[in-house]
Order: sequence, then C-alpha cells, then structure tokens
Amino acid sequence: MKISAAQALLKELERWGIDHIYGIPGSSLNGMMDALEKEKDKISYIQVRQEGAGAMAATADYKFSHKIGVAFGSGGPGASNMLNGLYDAKLDRVPMLALVAQGDSTLQNTSGFQETEVLPLYENVGIYNRKAMNAKSIPYMVEDAIRAAYEYKGPAVIILHNDFMEEKIKYKPLRTPLNEFQSPHYPIKDEQIDEVVDSLLKAENPVLYLGEGVRGYRDLAVAVSEKFNLPTLSSALSTGNSFPSEHKNYLGAFGRLGTKPAFEIMQNTDLVLYVGSNFPFARYWNKSIKFIQVNNSYRDLGRQMPSDLSILADSGDFLNALLDRKETRKESKFLLAARENMKNWRDWLRQIADSEAPHLLGETVMLAIKDKLAKDDSLFALDVGNNKAHAIRNLPFNENQKMIMSGRFATLGYGLPGGIAGKISYPDREVFTIQGDGGYAMNMQEIVTQAKYNLPIINILLTDLSFGFIEHSQKENLEYPFGIKIADADWAKTAEAMGAIAFSVKTKEELDKAIEEVNKLQENGNSKPIFIEAKILYRDPVDTGNMKLDFNKYSKEEIEKFKEEYKIDLPNYEDLIKKY
Repeated sequence: MKISAAQALLKELERWGIDHIYGIPGSSLNGMMDALEKEKDKISYIQVRQEGAGAMAATADYKFSHKIGVAFGSGGPGASNMLNGLYDAKLDRVPMLALVAQGDSTLQNTSGFQETEVLPLYENVGIYNRKAMNAKSIPYMVEDAIRAAYEYKGPAVIILHNDFMEEKIKYKPLRTPLNEFQSPHYPIKDEQIDEVVDSLLKAENPVLYLGEGVRGYRDLAVAVSEKFNLPTLSSALSTGNSFPSEHKNYLGAFGRLGTKPAFEIMQNTDLVLYVGSNFPFARYWNKSIKFIQVNNSYRDLGRQMPSDLSILADSGDFLNALLDRKETRKESKFLLAARENMKNWRDWLRQIADSEAPHLLGETVMLAIKDKLAKDDSLFALDVGNNKAHAIRNLPFNENQKMIMSGRFATLGYGLPGGIAGKISYPDREVFTIQGDGGYAMNMQEIVTQAKYNLPIINILLTDLSFGFIEHSQKENLEYPFGIKIADADWAKTAEAMGAIAFSVKTKEELDKAIEEVNKLQENGNSKPIFIEAKILYRDPVDTGNMKLDFNKYSKEEIEKFKEEYKIDLPNYEDLIKKY
C-alpha cells in the first residue's frame, strides 16, 4: 500500500515519539495538511499565529522535556518567519526539526509566486540543511535530520516541495529509533580526578560553576557541592536546572542577570571548577585564577577561558567520579561568608519589593508569585529583558520546578510560545510565562493560540514603558538614552479580547486580589489562559555584572553614587569574611 510522502514523514515523527507539531497552513503545505488530518490521532497539529512563534515553541519543547520539537512553515514568508526560533535553537544548542515548504518543484526557477531559494537562507543556522530532490527520499531525510539534531544539538532543516509531499510512495520504516538520545560518554582517567581533588583541597577559595551540561544531574551537583563545601554558581540559562536555587550553597547566577554574592565570590576565588558550561562572559574573569574545565565538547574546552586542566567528559560521569573519592573538604570561612552574603541579598530583594508600596516593582510581583501562586512542580517560560532579571533573582527553581528562556540568542517574544510548549508537554502542571511590555508585543497573538487549545497558562506581564535592558545599556554607554521608551496600552484588554481571563493591577492590594482570584479559577478547573498585567514603576535592576561596592577598587564617590542609584546598602563580601 502506498501513502503520501508527507504521511510517511509524519509516521517517521511518530516513531521518534513526537506527538505534536507547530505551524500555519499555506498553499505550499497542502500535502502536509492532508497528511496531518489523516494522522491526527497520532500527531496533534498546533496552529500558532506566527511561524516564528511555532519555531520558538519547538525549541521550548526540548528545553522543558528533552524531546525534540518540530515546527513547519510555508514557502516564502513562512520560511523566513521561522528564523528567530531556529537561531534560538542554534545558540542554545537545542535539537529541533524545521520543515520548510516550497511550491511545486515544476515551478522552481520560473519566477513563480512566493518563489524563494531558502537553502542559502538557512545555511548559517541549520546544523542539517537539505532540500528533498524526490518524494522517496523524504522519510529517510526526516530520520537522518532528527539524528543530526540530537547529535549536534541544533536545528535541522528539511526543505520540501509540495508536489513531492503529495506524491504516493511505498513506505517502510527505516532504522529503529533510539528511545532516548544520550550524549557521548568518554573515559575519565584516574589521574585527572586525582588532580581535581588535590586542587580542591589545596585551594583556599574554590568555587563550583555549573552550566546547561549539568541539566539532569542536579542531585549529583548538590552532592559534590556539599561533599567539598563549595560555593556554587550557575549560568543564568541553567538556573534551577543545574542546582536548586534556594540551596544553602547556591549564590545565584554570575553576570548581568545574577546576584551580588555571585559577583563578589568571583572577585575572591582562586579556583573555579567549571562543569558543563560554555558561558561566554567567563572570558572576563581574572586570568590568574586556576581554571579546571569539564565539558563533553572537545571544541568548548578552553574556548572562553584558558584552562589549567581540561577534562573531556560527560558532566554526570565526572561528578560521580568525584563522589567516589573518600576525600572531603571542611566548611571554610569563605563558604560561611558567602552564605551570609546570599541571605543578605535575599532579604534586600524583599525590602526592595515593599519599598514603593502601594506601587509595584518587578520584585513585588515576582515574590508574590513565589509566595502565593507557584507550586513545587511549576514551569516558567521567561521572555527577554528586565523581567528575566526579576524572575531569575526572585522566583524559586527548586523541587521539580523548571525554567526556560532564550538564553544566548535572547530573542524578544519567547515567553508566550515557551509557555504553550510547557503546557502541551506537561498538561497537569502549572505553567507561567513572564514578560515585559517589549517582549509581549512581539508575540502577543499567541494568547489566541492558548485560548484556542484551552491552555490555562498564567501569563504575567510587567509593564514599565521601557526597553529596560537596553535603557541600562544606553545609560552606561551613551550621553543621552534614545528610542527606548514604549507607548502604553491596555494590554489586559487586548488579552481579554483574544480569549484570556485578564487582570490589570497597579498596587499590591490589587495584585493580591488578582492572585486570589487566579487560585480559585485554577482550583475549579479553569481552561482559559490567564493574564495579569502589572503596571510597575520603572526601576533599573541592579547591574550585578559590576557591583561598585569595593573601596579597594572604587572611590567613595563612585560607591555612594552606585548605592543611591540602586537603593542598595549591603555589607561587602570582603567585610563579611572578616567576621569568621
């Protein structure tokens, strides 16, 4: 029996455990849409409202579930719209499959309607970028592309002419899919672990730094941190995924989205054990510190920072090897001062949250979510901007909670599609999206998608009338900030018009009342998306990429100006450590 090549394509996806696909129909996708109708009991079609949002949702599928996501776009603008999501997959190293349609092959090179040569368009972004030359090859290409996406951790692109997708072919499954793709495991030499342990014991102020490569090994990372009593940091992207954010040894993320304790600990460390990360700003760390790097990518070893010892290994294998050693490290004054520093930081964030009462700040909203809405298994999809700093610093990412973002590509508009992916993958868990008014306007139409598929996602919008992240950059680098103010709108009304249950709040009292209503709705089986717009006062979150509080490095005037600007008056880490 023959079936269309498009139907054979979907059967290959089914064999890989893929049960949904994002996209928008087009005339170049008639074969695909016919196949989706025939396979609707096996693969759900999720109609997004912009192809870029579908591609972002596909990357979020993997970030939440570690299962490859799939999106498609029609010829011409559908194909070009997908690029934002594909670049997110490339830079965050996320397996993803993009199916890009084209008109009939017989019309190619005839200056036909929407004719676009997309192979060059995807040349820079796709780790696999191929055009099907006949119908029979399509099932093989799908299988090959999925394997490539998993192995090379990036977006795989298949370009498909509509007449090829409609053509009937004999289909027979090719190879047996892997139940779960695993990264390569490399042997670790005993002498390498000997050197790591010896270095940890000899160092006065060692630090453990974790990246996305530790995702899935969080318990091992906690055990190593506790065994050797190491202050622990992470990349912003891996916050909560590599280490519980409220563990006593955790100091938060380093950098602009991070914490004061994380910044200060890096000014005082003499050794960094750098596991599973390719954090690009590591290149700005003090080059005199001892740097031990563990990564399963040969190319990444020493890429951001000169390495004293490079170990090619899976993060889990390495952490287990450390745990097998009998040596331990006692609590040091370095660690005790770091814990106190982190407690002071958290207390300060709560003080900031209440500092402008009854008006709202970003901290006010995030801490209310933490205290009154979030559950132990909640999922969070973050957009880009100051909202991300507020979320990472204030929300809990412990227990079974998960957080995703557009990390290294940092594309605005990621929050809403990310939330859709989270709710589809985990329908029984509470899902939040967090965004600012800049990011929300990029993909606000996806509230319609949430409503169409009865996804009761809790969408949080922080409206502060600024591209805040860029406003900070301009203040640091330009004499006069320009072009960063955003026109206000009644975003709650727009969300309501698109099918959400919407609230607009300006005070803590209104916020608490809205949260109370939301809890009632969710407990009673609400099936509509929820939207809370918090009109907050604009306040630049403190830039933790450079804390100007050290009298050994900054003048008294510079420090006082910094303290006044960010309303921060916390003891320096250098002063805290003197107490121990």
